Amino acid sequence: MASPDNPFEEGADTRRFLDDLYKVIVDEALAKGCNVNTKVVDFQFPEKLSTLIDTEIKKEPESHDKLLDLARQIIQYSVKTGNPRFFNQQYGGLNPYSLAGSWLSDSLNTNLHTFEVAPAFVILEKSIFRKLCGLVGFSRGDGVFCPGGSFAVFMAIHLARYKRFPELKKTGMMASPKFVLFASQEVHYSVTKGAGFLGFGTDNVISVKSDDRGKMIPADFENKVLQAKERGEVPLFVMATGGSTVLGCFDPLPAVADICQEHDIWMHTDACWGGTTLLSAKHKHLLDGIHRSDSVSWNFHKMGGALLQCSAFLVKEMDLLRESNALSATYLFQKDKFYDTSYDIGDNTVQCGRKVDVVKLWFMWKALGDRGMESRVDKLFETSQYFTERLKKTEGFRLVIPKFECTNVCFWYIPPSMRGQPETPEWWEKLSKVAPVIKERMVMDGSMMIGYNPLLHKDFVNFFRIVFVNERQTKELADFVLEEISRLGKDL
Repeated sequence: MASPDNPFEEGADTRRFLDDLYKVIVDEALAKGCNVNTKVVDFQFPEKLSTLIDTEIKKEPESHDKLLDLARQIIQYSVKTGNPRFFNQQYGGLNPYSLAGSWLSDSLNTNLHTFEVAPAFVILEKSIFRKLCGLVGFSRGDGVFCPGGSFAVFMAIHLARYKRFPELKKTGMMASPKFVLFASQEVHYSVTKGAGFLGFGTDNVISVKSDDRGKMIPADFENKVLQAKERGEVPLFVMATGGSTVLGCFDPLPAVADICQEHDIWMHTDACWGGTTLLSAKHKHLLDGIHRSDSVSWNFHKMGGALLQCSAFLVKEMDLLRESNALSATYLFQKDKFYDTSYDIGDNTVQCGRKVDVVKLWFMWKALGDRGMESRVDKLFETSQYFTERLKKTEGFRLVIPKFECTNVCFWYIPPSMRGQPETPEWWEKLSKVAPVIKERMVMDGSMMIGYNPLLHKDFVNFFRIVFVNERQTKELADFVLEEISRLGKDL
């Protein structure tokens, strides 16, 4: 018989509250929030928002009605990332099966470190990494979910150091040689952050030139490696990119791998953005050579459509995760347990407590199948390519580079007052102010969200970067983007 004070039994006050909250979430955050005709954001400046939401924790508990009102307020003033007009980041949309997986794992409130407390989740994680390693081409690979793609890069640098100098796990880096890391100009900033965090120093990340499409230039990489060796430094690690954050470019992985093999350098491929192209027969060629990497990071909450966060880290060499991280704490990882303790996977990472992320991916993939996941990728590419062609033909718009490999599209909008004028440095300085003003206007209207940024190493002033990541972003919506930017910027 169930306990009479179980707060989740039917009829209990807490059960009624959760039923009511579920309705608020489904009606307001999901049905309304994902509606293309709803505002993407009801923007309020921080000072005002602080007065609109009652954030103070009081001595006495709040009523359920007050908590429901607060939930409605949080939804109201949050960005609706499930709205198809949200293009701001490399995530968006709300897959219902991934959401169900998130609810399922959260409801069980499990810490994913040992089989005894997380039996089903350990089995699911091992299963999903067998599939992912197979897609990447790691025949005896291993993997772990990380709290974000940057953390996965930290893990890659950490493993590179351990693989080359395993004794440093015990002795530390005080007496180690001077290590240097390499990354192209287009690389995600996590490699530099990781160098600082792990004690290598941000000054010891060597920048490799990229070509006019944003791809790493292998000849410059090799030249920088040789120069480092002449200085007596140890080339340890390179981060190649499988879909860069801004331009969406893919580095020439086979050429990078050749250099790494010759000079004994750990090759990590940051496929956080573009990894999901491996699920598409049409687009997986973009990652040709990825199987030669030593490690790969892959964010399924981006192009894969899973809920945040769902960051996979894959390693080619089985057991390396455990060897580099394990401390075998006896209160968790006893060796005399009654089951196979290789299923106690908590020592595969530097974390102890670890949230269950696998169900968000596994449940969605189960529901859609390989074909459904492939269709999603192909549709995103089709829409982005349509948008690129439309943009080329629309007056006042200009591509930053002629062609994009991924579903990022980067472009300038040139207001009517600036068209047909000499493109002097002053003209470009004026153009750099256009995107920020239009971004402010679209956010204040709530009509859509699109990011902008400069690319300083290529002397590109502020431009828009639209990212197609939500499968509900249609060709009609792509047309709307051009019309809306023109409307918001025609008077500039």
